[in-house]
Amino acid sequence: MTEELTVAVVGATGAVGRKMIETLETRRFPVKTLVPMASSRSAGKSVTFRGENVTVVEAQPEAFKGVDIALFSAGAKTSRALSPEAARRGAVVIDNSSAFRMDPEVPLVVPEVNGRAALGHHGIIANPNCSTIQMVVALKPIYDRFGIERIIVSTYQAVSGAGALAVEELMTLTRLQLSGEKRPAEILPVSSLPVHHSIAFNVLPQIDVFEDNGFTKEEMKMVNETRKILDDPEILVTPTCVRVPVVTGHSEAVYVETKEPFELEDVHGVLEHAPGVVVLDDPASQKYPMPADTEGRPEVFVGRIRKDLGHPRGLNLWVVSDNLLKGAAYNAVQIAELLVEQGGLR
Repeated sequence: MTEELTVAVVGATGAVGRKMIETLETRRFPVKTLVPMASSRSAGKSVTFRGENVTVVEAQPEAFKGVDIALFSAGAKTSRALSPEAARRGAVVIDNSSAFRMDPEVPLVVPEVNGRAALGHHGIIANPNCSTIQMVVALKPIYDRFGIERIIVSTYQAVSGAGALAVEELMTLTRLQLSGEKRPAEILPVSSLPVHHSIAFNVLPQIDVFEDNGFTKEEMKMVNETRKILDDPEILVTPTCVRVPVVTGHSEAVYVETKEPFELEDVHGVLEHAPGVVVLDDPASQKYPMPADTEGRPEVFVGRIRKDLGHPRGLNLWVVSDNLLKGAAYNAVQIAELLVEQGGLR
């Protein structure tokens, strides 16, 4: 790949935006010109790319003129307003928000799982939810070999998935609790975490708002996105999404019921040869994936692989990944690489 592309990063001053820029650099993506964009509040600030400071410009339609690829991580509202404008000006948009994920005209892509879908884009490609990405990367080789009828997943999601303010809230509340102070009312609305409960030394069985069926919006994302990515509207998915006091790294306890019988050695074999998967499964030596060890790594880690005690085709997995990398920035850059390598740019 030659350095000939103009790449915009929208939301460049946020946690995921910065990871996108860092990933573009570490992956040696063919960037001729980087155009970092953000809101008017952040315009004029700078980000570092290849050792140089690059000034952030305000994200507005005219700023996308001449842009080849636009990586978006600025929230659904911004994506809905600006992604079509960027596409109209010739950019291919890779959007990290929920704005277009369930649009039937927009591919929802995890390169290791359904990378070819990206080539059918009409100017916009959606990056799936972080918790969905790591699960489908781990399950795709099992799905292809044995089939999957049902998935039951419980997530243990880091606060960075709720944004930088959520991380700040975790740190503030932890310091207060360790010092014996009570939680002051003025910090209640700091982040998008539930306002009535502390995340410090606690777990919150709510991510996003509840829907009428009793599941949260985050949980329904895992249901609907999994079906779309696997192109299997019949697969049964039952999620419970939980926020835990970890800064970076989502963990998932995943139970599946396969269509065909399996042996554990065969499961190990398909996972060990799967792209983007690292098997870390030696419980006797206390070797299994943990967020502290996977932070900064782009792969999806799988361990605690074991047969279910009651169902003859039941399989249990423990899946961990860095939610800011494979769950967001790295997956987006992978999509961009796929487009360049396979002629998917317009």
